[in-house]
Amino acid sequence: MASEGVDETGTDDGTGTAAPAPEPDGDAVAAAKAAGPSNGAGVRVDSWIWSVRLVKTRSMGAAACKGGHVRVNGERVKPAHSVHVGDEVRLRHEGRERIVIVKQVIRKRVGPPVAVQCYVDNSPPPPPREAIAPAGIRDRGTGRPTKRDRRDLERLRGLPDPGTAPDAHRDSHRGGTHRGTQR
Repeated sequence: MASEGVDETGTDDGTGTAAPAPEPDGDAVAAAKAAGPSNGAGVRVDSWIWSVRLVKTRSMGAAACKGGHVRVNGERVKPAHSVHVGDEVRLRHEGRERIVIVKQVIRKRVGPPVAVQCYVDNSPPPPPREAIAPAGIRDRGTGRPTKRDRRDLERLRGLPDPGTAPDAHRDSHRGGTHRGTQR
């Protein structure tokens, strides 16, 4: 036994000397550390952002790198760029910028509780979701919108009214010839 009064499960036997219970994902943290590179070696940035669940797939991580949406220490990087402990990784993904500092380098994908322990998140808070319903949603079964309804919907959406814009096609045929014949 590790301490008197505590059994192997980490619970108190009534003597008042309880040791703290081990973390539920202690095995997962140990597995993540074991999966990491040895003696300070780095890991590919596309693999790391996938491993810590910043992107859904590794190919999405590689595409983000190729598109210039991933920066390590302020520089755009290719997918094969190595990430080390202490690096700042900026990822622009799904309309939001994530700014993380690498605490632990891992190769294999881990669960969310373990993934959060691998970085320090310095990202700005996500933008608030709009509390109002999207404009232009019609009730089911109301049928086809009338011209008036359509114009109201376009006004709500901020689209220009096609009736007020000059129609170049309609004006091009006025006063001219039509297929070589005069009107």
